[in-house]
Amino acid sequence: MGRRTLKEKQSMRGLMQDWPLLCNRMIDHAAAIHGEREVVTRSVEGPIHRTNYREIRARALKVAQRLERDGIKLGDRVATLGWNTWRHLESWYGIMGIGAICHTVNPRLFPDQIAWIINHAEDRIVMVDLTFVPLLEALAAKLPTVERYIIYTDKAHMPETKLKNAVSYEEWIGTVDGDFAWKIFDENTAAAMCYTSGTTGDPKGVLYSHRSNVLHALMANNGDALGTKSKDTMLPVVPLFHANSWGIAFSAPSMGTKLVLPGPKLDGASVYELLSTEKVTNTAGVPTVWLMLLQYMDANKLTLPDLKVVVCGGSAMPRSMIKAFDDMGVEVRHAWGMTEMSPLGTVGALQPQYANLKGEPKVDVMAMQGFPPFMVEMKITDDANKDLPWDGTTFGRLKVRGPAVTGAYYRLNEKVLDDNGFFDTGDVATIDKYGYLRITDRSKDVIKSGGEWISSIDLENLAVGHPKVAEAAVIGVAHPKWDERPLLIVQLKQGQTATREEILKFMEGRIAKWWMPDDVQFVDEIPHTATGKIKKTDLRVKFKDYALPTAAA
Repeated sequence: MGRRTLKEKQSMRGLMQDWPLLCNRMIDHAAAIHGEREVVTRSVEGPIHRTNYREIRARALKVAQRLERDGIKLGDRVATLGWNTWRHLESWYGIMGIGAICHTVNPRLFPDQIAWIINHAEDRIVMVDLTFVPLLEALAAKLPTVERYIIYTDKAHMPETKLKNAVSYEEWIGTVDGDFAWKIFDENTAAAMCYTSGTTGDPKGVLYSHRSNVLHALMANNGDALGTKSKDTMLPVVPLFHANSWGIAFSAPSMGTKLVLPGPKLDGASVYELLSTEKVTNTAGVPTVWLMLLQYMDANKLTLPDLKVVVCGGSAMPRSMIKAFDDMGVEVRHAWGMTEMSPLGTVGALQPQYANLKGEPKVDVMAMQGFPPFMVEMKITDDANKDLPWDGTTFGRLKVRGPAVTGAYYRLNEKVLDDNGFFDTGDVATIDKYGYLRITDRSKDVIKSGGEWISSIDLENLAVGHPKVAEAAVIGVAHPKWDERPLLIVQLKQGQTATREEILKFMEGRIAKWWMPDDVQFVDEIPHTATGKIKKTDLRVKFKDYALPTAAA
């Protein structure tokens, strides 16, 4: 055997096929191998609609063909404002299949934010559900780049509208035959766009690639992550406009998992009906949805014998909710992630060392946000960027990197990665020796008292455990000696009354003494952002002149 030169050794490459990781390959696989697996939707018009992956792919090809006829080309942005429906899903694949960018707009944002986002993205076409037509009609004069509006409905349900070049979705794709081939391009081509909610400053655009979406789908299909199989049925309550519905729009088809899409009705009764009648095994959503579901089930003495796994993210899941599902024999998987991560960061399946836990110790682990699947690296650091230990108690700034983590924001010239390529999530967290993450705060919300950090989230979760408390928020208030001290803001359940002393006594002995809130204030309502998170900026404004009773001490 002859000797190879150093240059030859360095340039040695594998001899595998060049097969770009493109999003359309996932729906191609679903149609070819799992073509008859159902996609069930509670339509916006009302009736239950049934289709399958073979038909979803065929109609997605029509979307792609019609978009090309309308002049949409590689890199153009096409926006969607829609619920979880079959039309919304197939339009995704159609948009991405020609190299255009599917821009999911969150219709729950404030109107001015929606207009800002569409203009910043320079969307050429907007696809919209019937529910949101009035919203766009009010904004249309402020959206100069939009050339036409496509309404997710048929001719019979098409509303009277002055939206520019408006047409019903079914009429629009009905003008082509679907004899079309997906475009081929580099796997790093942009595929989808989602803006952060912009609780401080303008929203920021996160631009996903085909490669990142495919790799994220494989990560989500990890057995310790979302982990659905072809024999499972998944109901994603989390919307398609929330960071790819946590990737389920890609992961479920790639596995051949039956999809049940809830449309606009997310109340407890409606979600229960679909979970029950479609024999759903896996579901994913935010705590507010599960609270409505559990209340409805409890009031009507109902069960869900087919349900196996509930994935919960967006905000911390109360211990009482974890216990309620666990008592039903349903596995609860706490999850954490963010738009910038496509979005999965961690999911809380039980590793072998925790698998046999019972009672409160088990809930302790399930209340954490879980551990990262392969393709997510994480670390915690102090303010000087020094790595901190994974001991489950030391908390610091949470930083991440991986193939589905953003490296920059769209059209924003600012450095978002540190010198080692890690993205600062803005969260404060602990990590234990097994890699389990526990979010203790947002970095802007952590309370710095006497040089030590206090977790507002831990205090909020503890306060919500009081039987009279509906919701709680904790903010830092200026203190002459300690810099900041925690103020607990409480919204009581309807019809309940309570005193400051009653709430604080409930918390005594469950946290370090120096963590105890210095005061409690009762409010009629705690403000929320458009994505359902507590809007602490408003609370800080409301209580900016508030003097703690301990401040004079």
